[in-house]
Amino acid sequence: MDLAGVLLALLLVLVLVVSLLSNLLVLLCFVYSTEIRKQVAGVFLVNLSFCNLLLTVLNMPFTLLGILRSQQPLGGCVCKAVGFLETFLTSNTMLSMAALSIDKWIAVVFPLSYTSKMRYKDAVILMGYSWLHSLTFPLVSLFYSWVDYSSVYASCTLHLKEETERRRFTVFTIVFHATSFMLSLVILCFTYLKVLKVARFHCKRIDIITMQTLVLLVDIHPSVKQRCLNEQKRRRQRATKKISIFIGSFVICFGPYIITRLIELLPFVTINYYWGIISKCLTYSKAASDPFVYSLLRQQYKKVLINIVNRILKRDLYPSSGYNSSLDTENDYCLHRTN
Repeated sequence: MDLAGVLLALLLVLVLVVSLLSNLLVLLCFVYSTEIRKQVAGVFLVNLSFCNLLLTVLNMPFTLLGILRSQQPLGGCVCKAVGFLETFLTSNTMLSMAALSIDKWIAVVFPLSYTSKMRYKDAVILMGYSWLHSLTFPLVSLFYSWVDYSSVYASCTLHLKEETERRRFTVFTIVFHATSFMLSLVILCFTYLKVLKVARFHCKRIDIITMQTLVLLVDIHPSVKQRCLNEQKRRRQRATKKISIFIGSFVICFGPYIITRLIELLPFVTINYYWGIISKCLTYSKAASDPFVYSLLRQQYKKVLINIVNRILKRDLYPSSGYNSSLDTENDYCLHRTN
């Protein structure tokens, strides 16, 4: 194996370890915290983390073996099963992210009617559709024997073996990516841009009130006034930054691989081996970044993790203050919904 292959293998190992630990932490927080389990969005987050965890455990190691051995590391039946799972899990994670964006959109744009518009029943229906949708395409590909080892991506995935079926395989691949990647991307853009519009409106209203207050306070110190102005700027940038991360990570991680798979459909195009592996690793990196993008960097999850660590170490973070951690977590969730 050359140096490039070794670096790609190390990159995949890093992604695998981070993805395994981070997704396990999300599931641990869900099991430990009753407040998180009460949230409707928790259904989508658990489904997303569960799919990412299965992808980490069942698919990434075999791709790593493919890189190390430079050949198919599995038997035919096992390879088909792994390829089936990859197609299903990747599609399911995309639709789970779209469902999370819909939940956020309803919570921010329709806050007064959120509890009636997005109930546990509605979340389960959305996840049921996601599973049914995601199962359809790998079942079709398995029926037509379009799941096999691809040396370009060093993994078991959608792969055309018979040139006579190229037209049918091309239509299938385009429809699959259009109804998974493109559909999810359209939903993400629509919902999060609506959320951003509402966030900017609230920021503008707060800025007006702040400026009116500063005008009235004629004796205010210039440094205090400057801090208020800086906070206004940070508040305006915060919402844009979050939305950019949600949409940007989705496009950066999935986009190169999807575009490569579509270009690959042209009979005169040959995909470079190293680019194929890099694009594959990018899709895997989404499984490692999702826990941080959607869960672990939120204050609520941080507090739950701190409580878990303190319980393991048998320490009481608030020994005599009568502090109620569950109440704090619930209040933090309310603030998160309001913001």
